[in-house]
Amino acid sequence: MPERLATFRGVVHCRRAAAVPGLTLSGSTVEAPDQPTALAFSGAAPADLPGTLEDAVVDHLGDAQYRLGAAGREWLIRAQAVHLHREVGAQFYRAIPPRPAPWVKRVFWRAVLALAASRVGLTLLRALRR
Repeated sequence: MPERLATFRGVVHCRRAAAVPGLTLSGSTVEAPDQPTALAFSGAAPADLPGTLEDAVVDHLGDAQYRLGAAGREWLIRAQAVHLHREVGAQFYRAIPPRPAPWVKRVFWRAVLALAASRVGLTLLRALRR
């Protein structure tokens, strides 16, 4: 029985590897819509596979056989390994609060900005710069 690896929605970019046999599909998936996803195959891409697909699905058929389907067409891919990568950086940095600036740095910049707000302060800053 086939196992669903990814259900892409919208445009899926198909990129063939130049030096070695390989294919990478990248786009947005139904499983994780807010995380850009890349599915990389370590096997030769079908010759008639276009550069972009619409609403593609990828199934693992068993052993090293995978089926890529989109727009009523299917392609079989033979690959020794498949790597699924989801970009989780945005969610990671949303979960971690930003580190507050040290108080010495905050005081320093407040003083510099206060000096820069007047002519006398600007003259003083120019003199300190030299």
